[in-house]
Amino acid sequence: MAIYEVTGGNRLHGEVTISGAKNAAVAILPAAILVGGKCRVENVPDISDVRILIDILRSMGVGITQPEPNVVELDSSELTQLEAPAELVRKMRASYYLMGALLSRYHKAKVALPGGCNFASRPIDQHLKGFRLLGAQVEETEEYVNLTEGEFGLCGNRISLDVVSVGATVNIMMAATLLPGQTVIENAAKEPHIVDLANFLNTMGARITGAGTDTVKIRGVERLQGGTYTIIPDQIEAGTYLAAVAAAGGDVLVKNVIPKHMECITSKLAEMGARITNFDDAIRIQSTGKLHDTTVKTRPYPGFPTDMQAQICVCMTLAKGVSKLTESVYETRFFGYCTELQNMGADIIINGKTAIVTGQEKLRGAEVSAKDLRAGAALIIAGLAAEGITRVRNIHFVERGYENIIEKMTSIGADIRRIEE
Repeated sequence: MAIYEVTGGNRLHGEVTISGAKNAAVAILPAAILVGGKCRVENVPDISDVRILIDILRSMGVGITQPEPNVVELDSSELTQLEAPAELVRKMRASYYLMGALLSRYHKAKVALPGGCNFASRPIDQHLKGFRLLGAQVEETEEYVNLTEGEFGLCGNRISLDVVSVGATVNIMMAATLLPGQTVIENAAKEPHIVDLANFLNTMGARITGAGTDTVKIRGVERLQGGTYTIIPDQIEAGTYLAAVAAAGGDVLVKNVIPKHMECITSKLAEMGARITNFDDAIRIQSTGKLHDTTVKTRPYPGFPTDMQAQICVCMTLAKGVSKLTESVYETRFFGYCTELQNMGADIIINGKTAIVTGQEKLRGAEVSAKDLRAGAALIIAGLAAEGITRVRNIHFVERGYENIIEKMTSIGADIRRIEE
């Protein structure tokens, strides 16, 4: 079994280049099912979630080639299987996007309930509500969701989400793309990867407006054509490296980013004492001494992202004073990593949806275990800032979402290696 061994104490210096956005890639690749011709997707991150998704699509008959690193060419003109292999689907959360894509193009879908990080109950009731309002018959079992065309056919409709849901917004957007009439999604999520998906679909011939606002309109079209599209940089990967520098100290230029997407993260790091300099497509972060306490509440975009909660918490454990961290999206997410940080010397008290973090002079290396993707990233950051050696287990979670993390970390001076026990 592989683990990461991190020796702390090194300040980070140099440059690191951010990969394509995981959350955009895992939506855009299934969306290729909607495209009648060939499409080329560039800046695709080489991570395990993407590799699993490619295996799923290949098993369904999608023609896939990878002519060069981080490029995937897909031809979905002749799917041979409309049901994805359950054993692969259950390995990742975003496999549920197959539902919207298959329903839109083939008017039916049978998809196993997804897997992925198990840090909270994440129901898909808003997805299914949307499919029903589009005219689908929904049969849900403990293992599968089966979608078929309802008695009156599939067509556009007005759908108001009860809660802001990235997954439901994506799935409904895809489902509506090839249906007659107009679909309006109210209370839609506004994350950058939703805009990226809409831009991908529009490049292929869809008619989607309003992505990035709380009202998205999809005017159905008969078919999509092929084309070429480049995925945006990964907001959370960039935030993870920024947090690593804030915690461990140093001076790093984070390249291939969209600074506007990063403001919800960089504003908090600046508030804690880091010096942030924005360029056209890069951000420089410089540590200036001891971090200061802060208050963070996770919210849907453009608020502070829940996927950065664990990483900012590590910074809080080393900040002067008492910080307050409130989780408003997945309230059980603290339990994926806080106990591990406490084993490293962190002073964290959890009270329901809130963690009170009293900063310490230092953390100490320890044996820790990742419970989910972002928790694993946070433990690496903690190891970089700690005294001694930290050994991180369950690294398969980390490799779901971070491309070449060992190479990138070592390139900026981190002492980290992947070893087999």
